[in-house]
Formats: sequence, structure tokens, C-alpha cells
Amino acid sequence: MTDSLRVCSFESRRQSEMAALIERHGAIPTVAPSMREIPLEENPDALRFAAELLAGNVDDIIFLTGVGARALLDAATTKYAREELLSALDRCFVAVRGPKPFVVMREWGVHVDVRAPEPNTWRELLEALDAAEHSCDGRSVAVQEYGRPNEQFYAELRNRGANVIPVPVYRWALPEQTGPLEDAIRATVAGEFDVLMFTSANQITNVLTIAERLGLKDEWLAAAGRTFVASIGPTATEALTDDGLPPDFEPEHPKMGNLVRGAIAVAAESRNGT
Repeated sequence: MTDSLRVCSFESRRQSEMAALIERHGAIPTVAPSMREIPLEENPDALRFAAELLAGNVDDIIFLTGVGARALLDAATTKYAREELLSALDRCFVAVRGPKPFVVMREWGVHVDVRAPEPNTWRELLEALDAAEHSCDGRSVAVQEYGRPNEQFYAELRNRGANVIPVPVYRWALPEQTGPLEDAIRATVAGEFDVLMFTSANQITNVLTIAERLGLKDEWLAAAGRTFVASIGPTATEALTDDGLPPDFEPEHPKMGNLVRGAIAVAAESRNGT
């Protein structure tokens, strides 16, 4: 259909599924992978954390993602016994940001003291800690990172008296082939998309990095500001807003299907003036 919305997604891990979802809802997809997840094979931070954990020097641990929790244990077990690590974890106060790390803890047989409710951001996690009347004052609190460090979260924990121990276990790099992303950036500047879709906070960071390399950062931001921007959830929304692109749509529940269906419907209504 000639009047179909043209949607650009920056999804990387589930490219085919994203393209199929966009097509299913009557839009024309462009999927430009923006990220590559790199586990830290030799992770000194994870090994230092494991040593402190086994020595009884970690009071609390906060798991922010399921994949990060698994990566942390995988890195730690290159030097230490899995059973000893899990027993030591189970002796700590354990908090999780959402359902995925909760499932991992259940698989490991590690109890969970606090679980953040939806939309599963660090703010809900802090509220859950406060609701549980858990004091971080004077305690060593390890935080499994999930990309770029969340300095606001750390500041709030420190305000509560915590000694924060960031534990980065994976980083987001640019894709090995940046051609599709470069093409999408140029197409955005040319006004060829009706909707830009973000499924991760790190995507906007990498898009802006490549746009800057191309000498098009300001032009891309201006063009994106004239385009309907959709965010999968609060964490991505916060990153987009920080970069001057407050989203036009965020689904009630941070799921890819909800994002695609809702964004296309709202963008179509907006274009039609309804």
C-alpha cells in the first residue's frame, strides 16, 4: 500500500521477528541493527566481585538483567566453584529489577528478597527497597550493570548510605557492519521514515555515535524530532529524553509486540488527524 507507514527499527538481536511484526501490522519495515553484545571474557570486575562475595564482604546484590546475571556467574566460575558462589549469593540480601533476573535466581536456587514491579526501572526498585524497609546504610551493595552505568541509581543508593560496587559484565558495542545503520541515519535525515522505533536505551547512544561519525548528528536529531518516535519502555524513554527526543509513544507493558502494534496504530491516527 502506498500510504503504509515507513518504520525504522534499531533492533539487533531479534531483527527478523521485528520486521515480521511491523509487516503484520501493515507498515513497511527497515531494521537497522545498532548494537552488538560483547560478553567480557576476561572480566576482572566479575572476578573481584566473586572474591569479595566469597570473603563475605558483599552484603547486598542487585541483579538488573537476566542475561547479565548469567554472564556474571559464567565469568566467576572460570576461577571459583559454582556451588560456593551460589551459596554465598543466597546468604546476601538479593534484589532484582524485573522478571528475567527473578527467573534466573529461581533456577539457581537463590532466594529473592525484593523484586521491582512494572515497569521495572531502577526507580521502582528503589521504591521496593524502601517499601521493604531495607536499609542500605553502611552496607556493601553490588550492582550487576546492564550496559552503560546508571549514575542516578548509584547516587540514590549512596544517599541511602550504601557503599556501591558496580559490576559490569557485558558491554554494548557497535555492530560489526555499520552500513545498514549508516543508511538508516541518512534516510532519517532525508525524511524517508514515518516512525523510529527503539527497543533499548543503548540504541540511541550508538545511533548518535554513528551519526556523529558521518557528520550528521545535528541533522539526524532534527529529523528524528520531526518523526514519530516510539520507545519500548521507561529505560529507553529516559535515554531518548536525555538526548532531546522524548518519545511520542511508549506501551503500557514493555513488550516488542505491544510496542509495534501500539506505535503503528497511534502514528497512523496522528497522520490521519484522528
